[in-house]
Amino acid sequence: MKKIKLICGLMFFSLAANYLTAQKNEEVLPFFDKTGRVALQTTEMKSLADTIAVINHRRDDIVWSRIVYRIIDMREKQNSQLYFPITPTEKYKSLLRVMLEATVNDTLKPYEKKEFDIQPSWSKVPICKDKLNDFFVICDWDSVNANIRKTPLFEKDAVTNKPKISDYAYADYASKQLKYVIQEIVFFNKHYSKMYTKIIAIAPIYNYNETNVTNRNVLGSSNKSGEAIWNYFQNSLVCWYLYDELRPYLAKQLIIPNGNENNRMTFDDYFSQRLYYSYLLGDSNMFDKMLLQTYSDPVSIRREQQRIEYELMNLEQDIWEQ
Repeated sequence: MKKIKLICGLMFFSLAANYLTAQKNEEVLPFFDKTGRVALQTTEMKSLADTIAVINHRRDDIVWSRIVYRIIDMREKQNSQLYFPITPTEKYKSLLRVMLEATVNDTLKPYEKKEFDIQPSWSKVPICKDKLNDFFVICDWDSVNANIRKTPLFEKDAVTNKPKISDYAYADYASKQLKYVIQEIVFFNKHYSKMYTKIIAIAPIYNYNETNVTNRNVLGSSNKSGEAIWNYFQNSLVCWYLYDELRPYLAKQLIIPNGNENNRMTFDDYFSQRLYYSYLLGDSNMFDKMLLQTYSDPVSIRREQQRIEYELMNLEQDIWEQ
């Protein structure tokens, strides 16, 4: 009897050790890396749509994935809550204001894009606070002197000597900052038998930078070729923010209500529930090109957008048929 008890005890501890080892291996082998570029968790509304569920994903469960880039245009009514209020109030701020305050007053890090591209360059050192005005600056054309006039978005605080948002420049900058680019990963988890979408990073778009303003006034705006349009757009991308690094700030800030003061929602709720409207800019492909680089006319671009969207929508069914 003692031998049987001893054997049972050894088997129990062996199984427990194996379980803990398996749990540890799951922790060190996630599908997403530890930098936050692709986070370990996704969120979605539970079946009753009253709370947000957090879902963990393991690398072994992901059988397919694709990176896509989308544009959020705040001139669309569905996205207007990201744009307003242009001037922050005691209660509400725009998405841009949340980003800038977290950058200059806290530890949120902006990252540069790759040279001659819009894709984020995570390998580079994040942009330091002293260099923010190299990226966030208002440029307009001085017709008298025929050169660029620059107004930095940040200034030194007279008391602390630390950078702060310029009240003078902010309203002008914010009113012209109309779009964001988001980098997403779409993936299929075989454990849940479901497709998921996760925002990896988000980037503000601002057209009035030095290169664009110079080209428009010196070279003229007659060049409507696909390459010229792509270069204009590429130059307009300011910087990238990792969504998981931005998310704690989004979770603390209420979004301005759209006609219903009782509808209290944070920016994090807004993005988690995917309440924004976006359209496709491109995806990861072997040519390493976005749609604007490949097609020059709107009809062809729209046709390709529809093809990719249809492919993503039907992929879940295609996986099960394989």
